[in-house]
Amino acid sequence: MTLQPDDTLSVGEVSHRTGVSVSALHFYERQGLIAATRTAGNQRRYPRHMLRRVSLIVIAKRLGIPLEEVAEVLATVPLDRPPTTTEWQRMSRAWKVHLEERRRTIERLERDLVGCIGCGCLSLKACALLNPEDVLAERGQGPVRLTGSG
Repeated sequence: MTLQPDDTLSVGEVSHRTGVSVSALHFYERQGLIAATRTAGNQRRYPRHMLRRVSLIVIAKRLGIPLEEVAEVLATVPLDRPPTTTEWQRMSRAWKVHLEERRRTIERLERDLVGCIGCGCLSLKACALLNPEDVLAERGQGPVRLTGSG
């Protein structure tokens, strides 16, 4: 049987095709990342274009990208129909900006950690990551210097 673009897939078929558990698909649907219609028997049916969205979510998860960021990016393409090439390219460009910032943050962390571990100073007084008198507390929670918010 050859699938047509307008054919829909059961939740089990989407799970099988993407390797994502049925419970995860239900979760993604509750989060608004994907959408399904219901049959007269109340069974979920996913349009085929949801496979692309689910695959993007899987890749993002493997890279450690938070679902909130994925949701932000996917919100720019329609759920109710396949995105046009222009819509998908616009979303891709926007996400590229997020990914580039993520890469810069990782590179900054790597430099800071390698420099700190490799410098041999073994002294917090000379360390570039030093936070004298807890001045970074004013800039927010967490590792603000390493996350780029400091």
